Amino acid sequence: MSTRVTALAPTDRSHSVLGSGATEKALTTFLNGIPGVDTVGAEARAAGFATRSIKTTSKMAGLDMIMSMVDLTTLEGADTRGKVHTLAQKATLPDPFDPTAPSVAAVCVYGDKVAQVRESLGSWHISHRADGIAVAAVATAFPSGRASLPVKILDTEYAVSEGADEIDMVIDRGAFLSGSWGLVYDQIVAVKEACRRGDGSYAHLKVILETGELATLDNVRRASWLAILAGADFIKTSTGKVAPAATLPVTVTMLEVIRDWYAMTGEKIGMKPAGGIKASKDALRYLVAVAETVGEDWLTPDLFRFGASSLLNDVVMQRQKMRNGHYSGPDYVSVD
Repeated sequence: MSTRVTALAPTDRSHSVLGSGATEKALTTFLNGIPGVDTVGAEARAAGFATRSIKTTSKMAGLDMIMSMVDLTTLEGADTRGKVHTLAQKATLPDPFDPTAPSVAAVCVYGDKVAQVRESLGSWHISHRADGIAVAAVATAFPSGRASLPVKILDTEYAVSEGADEIDMVIDRGAFLSGSWGLVYDQIVAVKEACRRGDGSYAHLKVILETGELATLDNVRRASWLAILAGADFIKTSTGKVAPAATLPVTVTMLEVIRDWYAMTGEKIGMKPAGGIKASKDALRYLVAVAETVGEDWLTPDLFRFGASSLLNDVVMQRQKMRNGHYSGPDYVSVD
């Protein structure tokens, strides 16, 4: 375990917790002092969320809420301008037969597709609906994070210069697991600074922990604290490229850190489970977990997102079933 006395890059958050002149040793001492997670208890709480009954009007409201919280995502090497254009249309009007269906929160792509998303969102005749849709870009050598810091900074700065409203970065899991927590912290601080726009404002930073590689809920809790101290606006479970991706016990663990940070500082941090959430019934359980862990104030796209693609299709079909009494045919929704 690294315990260097090397000074950390200062942030207001780390100053409030670690004091002035914080070092990697101070960060290590703090993270090691965080109480361990009761894994059995976390799994039991997560299982309990599945027992809540959500029906009729509450279910319809929940489906609309889920739809409004989706970061509609395509992160494939074969992504084309046409696919991005279609995704932007789907983000704006998820159900072409029901204009009351909410638009999604964001479209998430690689940095080189940001400008194409912006162009596509502005091209539809219903573009007034697209005004609230953010453009998110993955960066920092997503999904592996295996690149030098200068490359990660350039990756982030490029996406921001192309018009990204949000940056989804990945932490260096190898450094985290080897105990080089100060290195991980400093890289997040540097990427946060790279999110600065020309006008001095910042693109929102979502920090991906890749919880499937962190092995334990104790590590998930420590990584969540580290990311928040370094400047994360959101903490995010996964890239969607590693199994397991988002799970309810992991999400509950991260939400508890967000709750504790809010109790300590009054500052609200966002949460984004990503990967593996494909069914509406599962997404509804996440909403229950949010409401019962951090409170209903977090049930807004400003503070909670789903990283998904196929989830949106299921929500559209479930909404149609509730409105019309039957499921649509297999060609009713688009295949991403």
